[in-house]
Amino acid sequence: MRRYISLYLEIAPQTLAQMKTDLEAEAWEQLRINAHSLKPQTDYVGVNDLKDVLIAIENAVKSEAYGNLKELYNRAIALHLASEKKLKEYLKIWN
Repeated sequence: MRRYISLYLEIAPQTLAQMKTDLEAEAWEQLRINAHSLKPQTDYVGVNDLKDVLIAIENAVKSEAYGNLKELYNRAIALHLASEKKLKEYLKIWN
């Protein structure tokens, strides 16, 4: 479990930063791909709320409903930051 948490803590910030770039560039398909690629990591560490938002981002891009993507992205960031804090606490306990 430590390995999955460490991997999530390494990959998620990078992927979310890329998603922000995609959003700003209106690179919708790349945004969808990045959201999709982060889903398994959230699954492994049990961040289900973030996984749900990533699915919503994917679905919005697929249906060309770009209007609420910024809001969804901001929610994803907030959920990640909250999960990051808790997961770092878990790692401290296990070490």
